[in-house]
Amino acid sequence: MFPTLETDLKQETLPDPYEDFMYHHLQYYGYFKAQRGSFPNSATHQHVWKNKPRFVLSGSFGERDDLKPDPLQKEKLLWPTCLSSTLHRQIEAVSRDSFMLTAPLLKSRQLLHDELGDANPRLREPRDLFAFFSGSGPLQAPKWPIECEVIKENIRHIEGVPPQPEYFYQPTGNEKLPEIVGEDKGTVVYQLDSVPTEGSYFSSSRVGGKRGIIKELAVTLQGPEDNTLLFESRFESGNLQKAVRVDTYEYELTLRTDLYTNKHTQWFYFRVQNTRKDATYRFTIVNFLKPKSLYTLGMKPLMYSQLDANTHNIGWRREGNEIKYYKNNRDDGPRPLYCLTWTIQFPHDQDTCFFAHFYPYTYTDLQCYLLSVANNPVQSQFCKLRTLCRSLAGNTVYLLTITNPSRTPQEAAAKKAVVLSARVHPGESNGSWVMKGFLDFILSNSPDAELLRDMFVFKVVPMLNPDGVIVGNYRCSLAGRDLNRHYKTILKESFPCIWYARNMIKRLLEEREVLLYCDFHGHSRKNNIFLYGCNNNDRKYWLHERVFPLMLSKNAPDKFSFHSCNFKVQKCKEGTGRVVMWRMGILNSYTVESTFGGSTLGDKRDTHFTTEDLKSLGYHVCDTLLDFCDPDQTKFTQCLAELKELLQQEIHKKFNELGQDMDLEGSWNDISLSDIESSTSGSDSSLSDGLPVQLLNTANELNQKKMYKKKKKKPLQTRKQRNEQYQKNNLIRESKSTKDVPERAGFASTLQKQPTFFKNSENTSYSTIKSEKPRINELNGRDKGTSLDLPKTTTLIVTKNKKRMQRQKPGFTVSCSPRRSTNTSQEPAADMKPDWPRNRFPATKRGCTTMVAYPALHIYTYP
Repeated sequence: MFPTLETDLKQETLPDPYEDFMYHHLQYYGYFKAQRGSFPNSATHQHVWKNKPRFVLSGSFGERDDLKPDPLQKEKLLWPTCLSSTLHRQIEAVSRDSFMLTAPLLKSRQLLHDELGDANPRLREPRDLFAFFSGSGPLQAPKWPIECEVIKENIRHIEGVPPQPEYFYQPTGNEKLPEIVGEDKGTVVYQLDSVPTEGSYFSSSRVGGKRGIIKELAVTLQGPEDNTLLFESRFESGNLQKAVRVDTYEYELTLRTDLYTNKHTQWFYFRVQNTRKDATYRFTIVNFLKPKSLYTLGMKPLMYSQLDANTHNIGWRREGNEIKYYKNNRDDGPRPLYCLTWTIQFPHDQDTCFFAHFYPYTYTDLQCYLLSVANNPVQSQFCKLRTLCRSLAGNTVYLLTITNPSRTPQEAAAKKAVVLSARVHPGESNGSWVMKGFLDFILSNSPDAELLRDMFVFKVVPMLNPDGVIVGNYRCSLAGRDLNRHYKTILKESFPCIWYARNMIKRLLEEREVLLYCDFHGHSRKNNIFLYGCNNNDRKYWLHERVFPLMLSKNAPDKFSFHSCNFKVQKCKEGTGRVVMWRMGILNSYTVESTFGGSTLGDKRDTHFTTEDLKSLGYHVCDTLLDFCDPDQTKFTQCLAELKELLQQEIHKKFNELGQDMDLEGSWNDISLSDIESSTSGSDSSLSDGLPVQLLNTANELNQKKMYKKKKKKPLQTRKQRNEQYQKNNLIRESKSTKDVPERAGFASTLQKQPTFFKNSENTSYSTIKSEKPRINELNGRDKGTSLDLPKTTTLIVTKNKKRMQRQKPGFTVSCSPRRSTNTSQEPAADMKPDWPRNRFPATKRGCTTMVAYPALHIYTYP
């Protein structure tokens, strides 16, 4: 039936030239290290969603989520069943390895056809240039700035759950406040040398950071009896700048600021070795910048023992006594510093222990998690992994698209979208644990998770700032700026993660409605979990943005506090993710803040949050989303009514505080919600620092060059100086001209043609004429659209001046001077008559009413 096809298939099948070339080309330059047929996100795995004729969403970054039929199913439909069984076996043998049809009839494996005979080919979805993960190969190694030294050890921790609740520390009032002595009276036992600070900026990166041999920064032990602790923080997410031994078991610690800045010291994560079991150690961190902290409310630092983890499967736990947060007595810098001190007893001798501000979650931890998802044959069918972009250092920013395949294009197009992101602030690792809990649930086989994947398209960016996470920053990226103040940026090269995330959401809004946007953060000054939202000005959706957080507080009453939520949009928060997304059209746009401490609510009152508590919040977000979108709107209506009651109570409370009474019947809902709420000053906010450091330096250099060129090129800067020089030149020319015009006529003619500032020898006359100046300036300062009757105005001034001149003494003369001075030594001679050149400003002929030609007013007046 198809003789040409059968003849071609009998011939030896050759490899596709294009694929063979691209394979060798990418492998040569090191971009493609996986073996053929082993790329999980190439064409083989991109189309393993369902082997059924269903429609799927492409979801790849850089493309719209257009609906398209499953290409595997279409390829199977290319050949009708009337083909012989021999021909079918030949076709299967040809396409077995790559799942792609290589028959010469198609000429290229890059094309797919809808049906046999239809001339409607389309290109196959392109392969990724970078292989994400290989089941047999290593993960992509993190890239560091070339100034950073990195040790070669692989730091990993187990996820252990404390068997008992970890309660807040209860102050006794007898806590010691150690005096800070510094290097003068102590011994430096650990100090980072090459740390980029303010004034420098990021230039390049490489795997492993700084080239050369990694120096041993810890002190060398003098023998087995030497009990000096050995510190280290040059690993992923580590942060410790310096350690000073001030006593046998007492150490002062200095944290490293965010790279390329001189601020943001909050996150700490370091290792100590050579411990002693029975000794009581004291650690004091001396350079915190925030005056308020959860350590004043009973929060304890986290400790991890390597021996306990290996022998008893015990992970991170809250430890410490005599915890005190206080102001540093050695206030040498421009900002006040604050100290955190605590005591600790290590559980073992010669142990390796870690201390951290919160449970660490590194970039490698995320990659290991995504690798498990990519290798899961079930989860990889509805979770597509893509590269959103590359960070400044070249680390991958991952984008996950999670949804079940739809049966029809109409069903796929009707799905709404949900966008979630985390770790825009790298030191807020609690956001990653909430995100992990969400992903664990949404990728599970739970019926509720199945229903959510049927209803929504989830776009998830689990780590927006991988560079900051890798180097141990608390708030900034390698641009030295807070990314959560730059969502409106146009600087793609300086803020690629934010720029690409915003544009991905912008394209998503063009395709479908985005129901919810959540950005997971951490908070260092308030307990519980809460969120920040935006007030909606549309009366149709009044209070609707508060329904979701109220439902979340009902689903997680022992963790989430609705009363701590705030919906006021401040001017300094205009560049945050929630405000920008809200202005783009996402009504339910939130910043979810989870505390570094614990809960003050319900059964978990006065206890620290664990990783399981934070992961449970991710589940509660999914549960609340189902309640929020329930076709039965009973819960939604009840929450809306409850919100109105709460708002009325808040309004009454505000008016009682002001000592006013007001009847709110019928008009209370017209009160602006922004006037009722307080500001979000309790949030960990930092104002935008403007341009990135490298662009700021370039801008300053350009401004200096411009100023230098201006000074060299134009010695006269102002209009006033130019006018004075011009009038001086006029006076010189006028003094040489003929004296044919009578004095009075010359005077009147000059006034009509040249309205300038006058002077005379008497103070009274000068002050009188000086009072006329505002009238002239008023004429000059009017808008261009206002018509001016200049002849009438000038005639009025001339008439008044004539009357004044009649009262002057004989011999008075008027001179036109470029300077306003009362110095009588500069007066002209009494017999000197002003003479104005005819050829420049000819006088008007008597008896004529023609319009006088006036020079430009702004030339002869001061600016």
